[in-house]
Amino acid sequence: MSSTSAPPTRETSPGAAREAALPRRRTRILALPEARWAAAALVLFLIALPLYLAGAPAWAWGPLFAAVYVTGGWEPGWAGLQALREKTLDVDLLMVVAALGAAAIGQVLDGALLIVIFATSGALEAIATARTADSVRGLLDLAPATATRLDDDGTEETVPTGQLAVGEVVLVRPGERIGADGRVLDGTSEVDQATITGEPLPVAKRQGDEVFAGTLNGTGALWVKVERDPADSVIARIVAMVEEASETKAPTQLFIEKVEQRYSLGMVAATLALFALPLVLGADLRSTLLRAMTFMIVASPCAVVLATMPPLLSAIANAGRHGVLVKSAVVMERLGQVDAVALDKTGTLTEGTPRVADVRPLAASGLTQDEVLRLAAAAERPSEHPLARAVVAAARARGLVVPPAEDFTSTPGAGVSATVEGRTVGVGSPARVLDDRTGHPVAAALEEEGRTAVLVTLDGTPVGVLGIADRLRDEAAATVTALGELTGTAPVLATGDNARAAARLAAEVGITDVRAGLLPQDKVTAVLEMQRAGRKVLVVGDGVNDAPALAAAHTGIAMGRAGSDLALETADAVVVRDELGTIPAVVRLSRQARRLVVQNLVVAAVFITGLVVWDLAGTLPLPLGVAGHEGSTVIVGLNGLRLLADGAWRRARDGYGR
Repeated sequence: MSSTSAPPTRETSPGAAREAALPRRRTRILALPEARWAAAALVLFLIALPLYLAGAPAWAWGPLFAAVYVTGGWEPGWAGLQALREKTLDVDLLMVVAALGAAAIGQVLDGALLIVIFATSGALEAIATARTADSVRGLLDLAPATATRLDDDGTEETVPTGQLAVGEVVLVRPGERIGADGRVLDGTSEVDQATITGEPLPVAKRQGDEVFAGTLNGTGALWVKVERDPADSVIARIVAMVEEASETKAPTQLFIEKVEQRYSLGMVAATLALFALPLVLGADLRSTLLRAMTFMIVASPCAVVLATMPPLLSAIANAGRHGVLVKSAVVMERLGQVDAVALDKTGTLTEGTPRVADVRPLAASGLTQDEVLRLAAAAERPSEHPLARAVVAAARARGLVVPPAEDFTSTPGAGVSATVEGRTVGVGSPARVLDDRTGHPVAAALEEEGRTAVLVTLDGTPVGVLGIADRLRDEAAATVTALGELTGTAPVLATGDNARAAARLAAEVGITDVRAGLLPQDKVTAVLEMQRAGRKVLVVGDGVNDAPALAAAHTGIAMGRAGSDLALETADAVVVRDELGTIPAVVRLSRQARRLVVQNLVVAAVFITGLVVWDLAGTLPLPLGVAGHEGSTVIVGLNGLRLLADGAWRRARDGYGR
């Protein structure tokens, strides 16, 4: 493609480039209403406290404490009343009632302290939740707001990236971020893809290479043809699916919420009993009410309710940032439970793109490898079959000049023929071309090696055989090993390919259980057999034929870049960039999240039990009870958010946290 515009030069330091590639959109603390009300309550409390302790008259500190109750308690109190209208008991309402009860018996300072700590705890939870959302929304900042579109006549037009359409061409100047997923038509440059692929060094890009929206161009200009609608780009898909996942609830969370209502009602009943019975036995009102309110505060299940979702949502957001879209909190919880794996072959362990691995001229033909490949490419060039594209690509890679073909014909399942330089060239299945079940000895030898054999004929006489193979993904063997270590069982290869090709690939990656020649229903049967044996099976695939097995499995993961729409819709998670190595990483991340959930539940139970026993067996001061209760809630919330950090993904990727 000829240049229509001379790109301006722009010097960008590596540090500045990396900073530009990593934008951050963080919610300001005071932008959250919970934080503003908590801050107001805290300031008013700090003003009133010295007046109260110094013995100032009530009119000096009374209105200030009243303002503390209003600013810190109105929002949770109103939310609790709304919940009560729906016949749901909200623990926030119980906290406000306890504070008002303390004020009613003269414990104004204790009640105000409860409100301040409670409001501060709520603000911290809101900030933590906002940080989780920030990590998702921040991905949107990676894609620039505008792009330079080139019209058919070569003129430039600056347009919003959301208006770009598939097939349009955009110019990306040095130092700019790429506005859409596409393929380079012209130009060479280095592109910093760290925000999308995690690669630490810029990647060289030239004609034919794929580029992603949001990645940072280096020192050269690139002309990029848009291949995906902006709403369907890698970044947009990550954001949409992670946001959808954030709206779901894991089974553990649903169980906790189901138990919470019964627990809260029981807690209220116990509080009333703890208040009424001592009064009947002659205890004084003030101490009895104070103990009952302290019990209601320390026994409330705030920390338990917060124990589950922050770890799972943090794990979902972190996985999304690294190219694995987990569709729900249910899936994130279930990923850590898998103890068996079934892998598809083509497009999963392999790249799904055939390539010419062998060119074998027949001795009687007198032709060289290049001559055989040149003739085959000429005949195949008009064809759209994947094998044909592989043959043409191999000829171009060798720098061969492919002559034009005439009288092209194609027979599905058999091959093609065409007139090339006045002679008839045929390319196709050896058995079909020769009309012989035994095919050709050279072709049979290639098939024994796991290749797909293609016979080339010249005027009806065999002159050569091409061996077509699918390239194994670089990380396939390491992924198989890692999944075997994680589950304690070697993965199974379940493929519709022939047994010889499957066995050859399985040997390369270290799989011993090979199930080849499977139709879609056969894959489902294999998965169900494993599950009947007590296994929780993870299926990884990419094609339409994998969709039934993905649906039948305990958990299904689809390869996103070349995966079929049906597989992507059916799967529970999607590996956007087809990086196999992220699969064991996300399983480890799920297990880390599950461990944090257990840790949180233990912390919550220990605090609640300890504080309740203290209040019942001794005398627990109200401020200390408030501090213990709210402190445990904050600890649980922050502990769950540890998985937002990039370090959590690095540990999962490197094999920690099994």
